[in-house]
Amino acid sequence: MLTVLPAVAIMVVLVLGALRARGRLAALPVLPPPTEAERDDFQLFTVAGAVVDGPTRQAAHTYARNQGLEVVDLVPVDLPVTESRNLARAVDPGSYRTDRLATGRGAGHALLVATGLAERAGVTASTNLDPAAIIRLTARLKKYASTSMEVAVAPGLRAVAADPATGKARLRAAGAIVAMSLTGSVIGYALLAAAVALNPPWGLAALVVYSLQPYLMLAGTPLRPADRNRAWLRLITEPWRWLRTVRGTWRSGHDRARQALHEQARLEYADELSSGTERFFEPPRDDCPWCEGRQLTVRVHTRDRVQGKPGRFTLVECDGCGHVFQNPRLSLDGLAFYYRDVYDRLGEDSTEHAFGLSVASYVGRADLVSRHTAPANWLDVGTGHGHFCTYARQVFPDTVFDGLDISDSIDDAQRRGWVTTGYRGLFPDFAEKLADSYDVVSMHHYLEHTRDPRAELDAAAKVVKPGGYLLVEVPNPATRLARLLRGYWVPYFQPEHLNLVPVRNLTAALHQRGLQPVAVELGRAHQPCDFAGAALLWVNSLFPDPDRPWAPRGSRGARLARQTAFVAAVPLLVAGNILDQLLGAVIARTDGGNCYRILAQRPESSS
Repeated sequence: MLTVLPAVAIMVVLVLGALRARGRLAALPVLPPPTEAERDDFQLFTVAGAVVDGPTRQAAHTYARNQGLEVVDLVPVDLPVTESRNLARAVDPGSYRTDRLATGRGAGHALLVATGLAERAGVTASTNLDPAAIIRLTARLKKYASTSMEVAVAPGLRAVAADPATGKARLRAAGAIVAMSLTGSVIGYALLAAAVALNPPWGLAALVVYSLQPYLMLAGTPLRPADRNRAWLRLITEPWRWLRTVRGTWRSGHDRARQALHEQARLEYADELSSGTERFFEPPRDDCPWCEGRQLTVRVHTRDRVQGKPGRFTLVECDGCGHVFQNPRLSLDGLAFYYRDVYDRLGEDSTEHAFGLSVASYVGRADLVSRHTAPANWLDVGTGHGHFCTYARQVFPDTVFDGLDISDSIDDAQRRGWVTTGYRGLFPDFAEKLADSYDVVSMHHYLEHTRDPRAELDAAAKVVKPGGYLLVEVPNPATRLARLLRGYWVPYFQPEHLNLVPVRNLTAALHQRGLQPVAVELGRAHQPCDFAGAALLWVNSLFPDPDRPWAPRGSRGARLARQTAFVAAVPLLVAGNILDQLLGAVIARTDGGNCYRILAQRPESSS
């Protein structure tokens, strides 16, 4: 009996997956017949070889104007089975348009884009895009049309065959880890083989379901893939496609540009590191920067486990007030060195992707404020690209959201419309200019990055209007997780986090500035990422990126070892995630969790 279970489980997963995909594909809107001629207020972008005829273009224009859309991703009616399945995985038509933080995904063939939006996004119409470039363009445009982009089937558009040799480049363009993506497919295939070996009759039944899954997925949908009559041969065609993908050497223009940027960065880092890393640190101090106490205890010695840049970093704790700080602290040169390529250049895509996954925290922050006020305006300090602001617009549709950041990400946030006004620079430098200006000022995981958190609080106390609120969210250094996981505790995030402020210290600092805490959330602010994050940092430390430009160039063997390690670590990462989810609530209740947030009000009578 037990030998039957694997085959039954596989069949259930296959059927449920097909039904889920069918539901999404069936929900795709279909372009109606055109009712008016096209105008020049839209531009067309297509992959090389795709032909959008006049009636299809007119229909797309009509649909975009009638639906109030700025971008329409056109899906060929004969989109191949594999691409149809990928589309169903990536796009949920029920929420795609309204989800402000959804990643832009589509069929990778044609995009009709409003001219004004194309100008804001800095893109120019092209009918000769490579298959990776149109994937990146789709993702970019969704950020500029976060609630005005839709995916629709175009009956008059025919698919361009995808060359498996471009598969790796297309996966990279979609932000996927190539080795892990392909390994997942191979593992599924291996499970089918194991089911056949354990119980041949039931295993063969599972193979039949696997072969027929595409037909169940496509039944009742507007798509009619050209290769649907051969879909039942996927037992043979899928492994062949994987092999061709693995062997593919084609590189997109973006890949080549990124390689050139790597080479440029390699020269820059070699020049900077030729003088050593000593100048990146200030002299160590023997007292606490918060209370000036001199009883200090080393919390942890660690390294840069995210980027793998050289250096060793120490966090110490004040025995008197509990403040945790980097000692020796990074100098200004050190901050510039270690921040480079984290949020910009080489690290921009991955960092922004991570911010897009923080919706649970965004919900908690917005919910806390909504229980106390409905602000007319809101300044988010350290906003980056403005992910929180664009999410919070759903909760506060009448609020004007502005942002402040030291990087050029704030300029992009303004171009996207994720913030109304963007201020670029240091917050204390804007304090006088923005005095008494905002109903709400927020600092989400910002204070821990600053050299002097109290100066930032001084600025916030000036900028918040009388009667307004300051919202602060920071890591909780008092959690037992920090001591348990030590250098692998994600919120230590060395070398970027300079100060970790305990809740009692921050509460007292707010009182001192005339800000009255009205709500303190510890458990509710917890982010369940500790064990999975620690596992990821551990693997990344053992097998660092061999292509990182601040280290000697890695060998092909090092690249293979890293890919193998991450694939082998999948069970560990899954186990860590399960542990985070199961223990997250317990941890949050018992010691406050890994983060806390405070909402404080400036009294009406203050001046």
